[in-house]
Amino acid sequence: MPKSLVLHLGVKTDPVEYRYSYEWLFRLMAEEGVRHAQLGSFFEMTLLPDEFFVQLRRQAEQHGVRISGVFGAHRDLGGCFRPEPGWEGVTRRTFRRFIEVGALLGADTVGGNAGAALRDQMHMKQAGMPLYLRHMHEMMAYAHERGVACLVTEPMSCLAEPPTLPDEVRELGDKLVAHHRAHSERTAAFGYCVDVAHGYADRDGTVVWDHTQLLRAALPYTRALHLKNTDRLFDCTFGFAPEERERGIVSVESVRDLVLANADAIPTDALVGYLEIGGPKLGRDYSDHKLERLLRESFRYLRGAWSRE
Repeated sequence: MPKSLVLHLGVKTDPVEYRYSYEWLFRLMAEEGVRHAQLGSFFEMTLLPDEFFVQLRRQAEQHGVRISGVFGAHRDLGGCFRPEPGWEGVTRRTFRRFIEVGALLGADTVGGNAGAALRDQMHMKQAGMPLYLRHMHEMMAYAHERGVACLVTEPMSCLAEPPTLPDEVRELGDKLVAHHRAHSERTAAFGYCVDVAHGYADRDGTVVWDHTQLLRAALPYTRALHLKNTDRLFDCTFGFAPEERERGIVSVESVRDLVLANADAIPTDALVGYLEIGGPKLGRDYSDHKLERLLRESFRYLRGAWSRE
């Protein structure tokens, strides 16, 4: 008998960054029946005291919202693929603080993308992978120590930002899952937070792997999803308001059906799909006012297309 997989709807908090308060977002989420938030990183996050996050968790809970994830928004954890002095050390300290923040918030998953090799130094992609694996082993141990259940990495749409191709997704996933299984008593689990709008188009604009194919490759390691729309070359991303659905290629109904059909392969009984949009350009009154409409319209589409909660 197939496993029962519960699908929840959430939102990554990026749209309110420097625009609106988190309380504003939690109130809007409560009105729209969205119960999960993934805290997107911002510059001050690693510098703020614990009390900020204690209060933030309390604010969310007062609106019936759970902050169930913490995730990078600015390629914050990418120092393993940079050759300059100090980058890897900054990545280590930043990720440790992400984990501490996740523990304060009661989050299930903490992570970000693995990082990027500089396009003029692509050799650092291969050179940086052993360092990245050692780094993740250390972080998995620290997450377990702090009570965070799972660390997540995001497969990307660019060869400079591993993992991207299906073989890369499977190879990295297998290595880190195996490490956890061998040291389950002292490490957090590993998984992917998969962006459903990520595919791979080469330099000539030829789609080599579409978003559905990359999602299939990542399903056995998937712990969370980013729900997002994109164009045919995966070049820009946006949400699910009516005008956005007209120009986008992502069918969330198809994503839902694929996930449910492969429930037995997914290493969790409940999967949160977080709407991930960046919001309008900062500092423009004529565009800021659109944010609430875009969020509400995307939420209403996703409640039916994804979670049906």
